[in-house]
Amino acid sequence: MNILLIGSGGREHALAWKMAHSPLVDVVHSTPGNPGMDEVGPCFDVGVTDVDNLEKLALQLEPDLIVIGPEAPLAAGLSDVLRARGYDVFGPSREAAQLESSKAFSKARMVAYGVPTAAYGEFTEPGLAKAFLRTMEAPYVLKADGLAAGKGVVIAQTLDEADAEVDEMLSGKFGDASAVLVIEEFMHGEEASIFVITDGEGAVYLPAAQDHKRVGDGDTGPNTGGMGAYAPAPVVTDGIMARVKREIAEPMLKGMARDGMPYQGVLFIGVMVTDEGPKVVEFNARFGDPECQVLMKGLKGDIVPALLAAATGGLAGNEAAFEALLELELFEPTATVVMAAKGYPGTVEKGSVIKHVGKANDLPGVKVFHAGTDMNEIGLLTANGGRVLSVTASGKTLREAVDRAYAGVDAIDWPGGFCRRDIGWRALERG
Repeated sequence: MNILLIGSGGREHALAWKMAHSPLVDVVHSTPGNPGMDEVGPCFDVGVTDVDNLEKLALQLEPDLIVIGPEAPLAAGLSDVLRARGYDVFGPSREAAQLESSKAFSKARMVAYGVPTAAYGEFTEPGLAKAFLRTMEAPYVLKADGLAAGKGVVIAQTLDEADAEVDEMLSGKFGDASAVLVIEEFMHGEEASIFVITDGEGAVYLPAAQDHKRVGDGDTGPNTGGMGAYAPAPVVTDGIMARVKREIAEPMLKGMARDGMPYQGVLFIGVMVTDEGPKVVEFNARFGDPECQVLMKGLKGDIVPALLAAATGGLAGNEAAFEALLELELFEPTATVVMAAKGYPGTVEKGSVIKHVGKANDLPGVKVFHAGTDMNEIGLLTANGGRVLSVTASGKTLREAVDRAYAGVDAIDWPGGFCRRDIGWRALERG
């Protein structure tokens, strides 16, 4: 098989690496890719939302499967354009991808299909938004309706903070993404990420993961795109997973199909495990980053058949066969530590040199996935973004996986970077 992968982050490097291990795959092409992905297969310099040139690239390469990594091209309708050309595409349509690209759309679907989630309101006028806040209790959850690179959620601790955030968001803090504001009740509990590979009818569930959104140890500081993750997440017991399937995933997939927008690809369910059971925090239309890194590293089997079936149909009634190919029962505890450029999630300095990634990759169980990296004019690896590397490791236990990941971090020489030192702490405290 010839696969074309769209994207350039740690998630996409992990997908490229995993797919390249499949006996079904001859080559994984990526665009725009990164230095790590370039070691997997050829990379092309076409941006993820350049729909016209991505279509031309597909016509040039004639891939057997196209895998779309990030959310922006899905929101731009890339999957629709490529499917119209006759290609098999892993990734939902623009209409179905609104589950991520519009918080208001997503909340309305949840209400329509009876999916448990937080009470909410949507607003375009500051006065009405502030009046709604006064019907709620602190803390207050405010979300930009549209895509905001994972940073469009603010949790305000006081009413004054929430009022100020209303004004900032509706005045363009996140550009067009916050032209509509969604305000939700705060849910108490523990979050987890659940990923469902689906063709719109059948569904295969991957092990639950948990990421670390805050920039600092002890879950302090501002939210980020994710500073690390681990799987499996023990907060998602067999009973909780059964409820997620029955009360969340199945109603959503059936409802979307019934309403003429069947969901094909991976459905990312961000759940809050509350005293009343699992409730949806958000849906995303793609694999999480950095959760994808731990899933791809921890899975022992072949993921390509499931991706292809999601793109073409045939999952329904055959889930057990695809689960067997994935070898889910052999999934190894895995952790990933994100190394970010100093200043992240604010302004970062690009161009600092990174050394000894190969040394980290030589350690037992360790694989370093590239995200915001580049090569300078003399061939040295450099930082070219906020989240730069995902140092990922598997082990017989989560403790071993975490220790191996941090050994990988310590093997890398990058004075311009930093990381959290407590990835996996919730699960490790459980023993």
